[in-house]
Amino acid sequence: MEKNVQQNPTLKRQLNPMHVWAIAFGCIIGWGSFINPGKKFLPNSGVAGTAIAMALGALVMMIIAFSYAYMVPKYPKAGGEFTFTKECFGKTTAYICGWFLVAAYLTNVPMNSTAIGLIVDGLDGSADILKFGFHYQIAGFDVWMGEMLLAFGILILFGVLNILGVKKAGIVQTVLAALLAVSVSKASFDNVAPIWGFDKSAAIEAATNGQYTSVDQFAHSGSMGIASAILATFAIAPWAFVGFDTIPQAAEEFKFSYKKVSLIMLIAIIFGCFVYTANNTIAAAALENWPDLIVESSSTPWLLLEAAKRLLGVPGMVLVGVAVSCAVLSGIMGFYLASSRLMYSMSRDGYLPAFFGKVDAKHGTPKNAMIFCIIISLAGPILGREALGWFVDMSAIGASIGYFFTCASTLVTMKRFKDGSIFLKIMAVVGLIFSLGFMVLQLVPIPGLSGVHFGTESYIMLLVWIALGIVFYLSQRRKMNAK
Repeated sequence: MEKNVQQNPTLKRQLNPMHVWAIAFGCIIGWGSFINPGKKFLPNSGVAGTAIAMALGALVMMIIAFSYAYMVPKYPKAGGEFTFTKECFGKTTAYICGWFLVAAYLTNVPMNSTAIGLIVDGLDGSADILKFGFHYQIAGFDVWMGEMLLAFGILILFGVLNILGVKKAGIVQTVLAALLAVSVSKASFDNVAPIWGFDKSAAIEAATNGQYTSVDQFAHSGSMGIASAILATFAIAPWAFVGFDTIPQAAEEFKFSYKKVSLIMLIAIIFGCFVYTANNTIAAAALENWPDLIVESSSTPWLLLEAAKRLLGVPGMVLVGVAVSCAVLSGIMGFYLASSRLMYSMSRDGYLPAFFGKVDAKHGTPKNAMIFCIIISLAGPILGREALGWFVDMSAIGASIGYFFTCASTLVTMKRFKDGSIFLKIMAVVGLIFSLGFMVLQLVPIPGLSGVHFGTESYIMLLVWIALGIVFYLSQRRKMNAK
């Protein structure tokens, strides 16, 4: 009997509620909450549009979270949405859900890693201490060997921490998330116009042609302009809040009651909404010329760091540096955990090769799946920061699909077990509608709404991912059906 246990080790129950909250919150708040004020939020939505979009996004995520809280006790296994879908809709549908969830989670690891070089450059940009060795350009951004080596080191270190044990990873995640939560700067509320953002592409083109005089001529106005401003950020809310849904991925490792899941999710979502909105507002409020910085910069400007410098001087820069470092590292930790547990679950049911389903006998973690995640994530630093905006879209569509199937599975499970309340049923139906709405906003160009749907590069990446999924499905179908 002892021999059999060693040959088939299982995941260990070693996560407490604080560990799980830290994983969820750390995944929600990654590099995007600090970099996207200059890249997406302020130009596309402004201060008002972003605040409204984030509040609406948080509300929708809370609605969807009720379905997760209901499903976790019903199917308390690693895999989360993949497991729910498999139990309710069968293997092929579950594979589709799982494949897109891998994209939603795993793309966030290399996205976070590429911000590490930005932190160093921002705190000591004049020294260019990471700009050494060979370099090349992708999407107009210079990728240097020094930045790659630093990111590689971080990715490998935190991957190893996950392999050594989820409890160790949970402790590190808790510390990082706690530091992040208290690292919020003070701000003035001047200079936030244009509050609904502006047409970034048109402004940059005008500046290139020498026709740019003021951002006011490109500011969003009118009902359609304001709607575009709000929807541009609301459409990527699944990416912004992806993280609370990583909680079910570690369900087999909880050492507490599943009844606490809903509260943990809600608190993580509320904290996430506050940090996104605060960071964006701070960046605009402290910078009188933030639109000009966006238009004139050759790459994505780190507005929040510049804002902290103007508000608090060097201590402010250090504070933001600590906060974004915590966000980046906690995001890497959390998405490593979620990705590896999802792949472990899919492998255990024959959807992926058995190699990914092996659990380390000593540490009780899916070691092979983690090693694979590390290797794939090392591609991020090679691609560079500017190209990774496309991964935001990939993560958003993957998360939306996961939300959709979770809400649908909740309705099926309620009918199967003949339990649940009318309130939960309404929440599941509303969550289902919003999840479908997110997918439409992301994929379908809507006349009059600019900056909402995918760009060309994102569509290409999506088609490539679908093609790879089809190939992988065909190669594993026989083993999957045998299971």
